[in-house]
Amino acid sequence: MEYKIYLVEDEENLNSILTSYFEKEGWNVTSFLNGEKAQMAIKDHPDLWVLDIMLPGIDGYQLIKDIKSDNADIPVIFISARDADLDKVIGLEMGSDDYLAKPFLPRELVIRTKKLLERVYKSSKAVYKAERVEMFPYSIDEIKRMVYLNDELINLTSKEFDLLLLFVKNQGSAFSRENILNTVWGDDYFGNDRVVDDLLRRLRKKMPELNIETIYGFGYRINSVKRK
Repeated sequence: MEYKIYLVEDEENLNSILTSYFEKEGWNVTSFLNGEKAQMAIKDHPDLWVLDIMLPGIDGYQLIKDIKSDNADIPVIFISARDADLDKVIGLEMGSDDYLAKPFLPRELVIRTKKLLERVYKSSKAVYKAERVEMFPYSIDEIKRMVYLNDELINLTSKEFDLLLLFVKNQGSAFSRENILNTVWGDDYFGNDRVVDDLLRRLRKKMPELNIETIYGFGYRINSVKRK
């Protein structure tokens, strides 16, 4: 699959080398040498960002904040030559999916990128058996990963759709935040579990007829679909 990768690295030589390695994988790569130009491209919604933390002007921390504010589901890999442990912790707290400390072999970054792309865009989709699910008043097409209300499309992000399927396939079952993190984000995700609450809030807003119950101190479950 021709993934769209956005690379932000201010060292021109390293930027060129990494771009070449990514393109050899058949990926469509757009590279940036500073944070300002990268920030202007956030609305392009690439499949994955690779961000250097130390950038002139707008740094990687500000970029990931802006990226995740626009679309929390887009995966991000941080690269940095600063304090590796500190940057890794801060990066994961801000929503990065992986971290690689400089100096590193370009091939290692390619391998990490490939694994992350497969986990986000392939593995999560393979969890569910493809079929059409009818849940009044919603119709869920698993093959096309689309949801309809009275033939009108409801635009869900990839993770919103995965969470929806988790609930409708297990109606009445309770899921802890940890269960949801492991299923929707993968068991190697190290971010804050508050992302679960944010994802639930967005799903409820887009699909208010779903009766998603909050189990205080534990997690969530869906009992039935509200009927008017």
